[in-house]
Amino acid sequence: MNKEKDITGIILAGGKSSRMGKEKGLLLLNNKPFIQYSIEALQPLVNQIIIVSSNTDYDVFGIKRVEDIIPDSGPVAGLHAGLTHSKTENNLVVSCDAPLLTTTLLEKLLHYKKEDNDIVQFEAEGKTIPLTALYKKRCSHKCLELLLLEERRLRKLVSALQTKTISLLKKEYALVANINTIEDLKAITNAIEH
Repeated sequence: MNKEKDITGIILAGGKSSRMGKEKGLLLLNNKPFIQYSIEALQPLVNQIIIVSSNTDYDVFGIKRVEDIIPDSGPVAGLHAGLTHSKTENNLVVSCDAPLLTTTLLEKLLHYKKEDNDIVQFEAEGKTIPLTALYKKRCSHKCLELLLLEERRLRKLVSALQTKTISLLKKEYALVANINTIEDLKAITNAIEH
């Protein structure tokens, strides 16, 4: 194992996609599935990638896929499963529905990996983005604690732990944008084409 990297990439792909109506990670942008963009952004920075999803369609990517240990409990459960299966202290966590994410942007999180934070997350337009963040493996204990209290909100986890927040430049906002609706998808496709 390359000690320099010693980082796991965790792609959360277990969302219900209720607003989109179909599996978001498998939506196409320029004929490439969303999740492929996440994989490519992570690959130069990590030793292993884990996809957290119960959908076997993701197996075509040839990447380790794990399911939530506590099912139907939102992103905290996905994070808990990914961190539990990770073998590294540092974990780059991304969601499968932010296809413009880049390796360069994720590297900004890694600048802080030696600091004593549990989480390093981005902030754009005054909103924090805990679904594109660096998590220490030890966060899995707090995830489990919250899940046992039936707490599913990632923001509760973030506020309970030592968290560093990095503000993004305005031009970087689009890189972390989640695609939740068909309108979002159309907007991003138009932005890329023009």
